[in-house]
Formats: sequence, structure tokens, C-alpha cells
Amino acid sequence: MSFNLTKSELIQKFQLRSPVPYHTESLKRLSHLDPSSLRKASVLIGLVERNGGLNVIFTKRARHLKHHPGQISFPGGKFEIHDLNLARTALRETYEEIGIEATRVQLIGKMLELPTISQFSVTPFLGFIEPQYTSHIDRNEVEEIFEVPLEVVINPDNMKSQTFLIRNHSHRVFALSYQRYFIWGMTAQIIQALQRQILSH
Repeated sequence: MSFNLTKSELIQKFQLRSPVPYHTESLKRLSHLDPSSLRKASVLIGLVERNGGLNVIFTKRARHLKHHPGQISFPGGKFEIHDLNLARTALRETYEEIGIEATRVQLIGKMLELPTISQFSVTPFLGFIEPQYTSHIDRNEVEEIFEVPLEVVINPDNMKSQTFLIRNHSHRVFALSYQRYFIWGMTAQIIQALQRQILSH
């Protein structure tokens, strides 16, 4: 199977299939959380069309941050009242963190909400970013921005997982390595569900 999808192939595969639930073993330790108490947030899975195929934009969080310092993530953050909706949140946070304007992003859909241990409910949005974008990093939040080929991101062979016992429940953690980057936690959970949605028959 080829994982080097064109823009139209990706849109078709993503939009024609129902959103896939997140892996049950990665959600068990959050089962005690009341969904209505979680703060809303969203992230942008930004796709860029390059000569070699589609790439996915990631950021490396600043090392001085209180939450998840130095981790690889998608641009995004918590919902603010003036956002009106979560799609606006993802676009605003992308602009604030890495300087890519909302007018350069074409959203094509969203995935299911993902509860997190930090008590957020995160909605991932997929969108295409103009290839000629320029980034302006907010060093207070982001250390680095980089792109990874989509064929690497959606290939299930690249996704590793390990199970831990937490409060007598098995908890699965996903991880993906690319060059010097190690992607795990919530970001890898989202990628694992995206793989299953795009590649399901």
C-alpha cells in the first residue's frame, strides 16, 4: 500500500469516512473525568503540498513552558470566548504560535474530541496550508517548527506503542520517531486515530 497520498486522495479518504474513536487503552486512565468539566481546546493538523508529496507541520514546544515542555505537538490551544468556535481557536493559536495567517489555511474537517490528563477536551482540525507560507515563531511558546512527510506520519509501521499498568488498568502510550524528533503523548494518539481513519476500508 502506498502512503504517499495526493491532496485530493487525502481529502476523499478523510471526508468519506466517519471519525475513528481513539484507542480505548489510551483513554482508560481518563475514565474518571467528567466530560462536562473539561476545558475546550483545539489543534491544527496542517498539511502542506510539496513536490515530493504532502507534509505535516509540527512544532516543538518551548523548554521553559510549565506544561509539556520540549514536546512535539500540533499548533493549538484553549478556546477563548471571542473565538466563537473551535475551528477559530485552532486558526488563532496557529497564528499566535507560528505566525501562519488563517487566510492561508483551508480547513477540510475535524476529528473527534480527545480528553487529556491535563483536563482539556481537544478537537483536532485538518487543514491545507499554502506551500509558500512564512512562519514567525513566538519563542515564548515554540522552540521550532518543522515538517514531516505525510507518508511517514500515516504509515502504521512507524507507530510504536507500549502498555503500562496505571491504577490496575493497562494504559497504552503511542510514539513515532522521525529523524531527531520523538512524537508521543496526545499528538501520537491523534496520529494513531488519523492513520486508522484514512487507511480503513
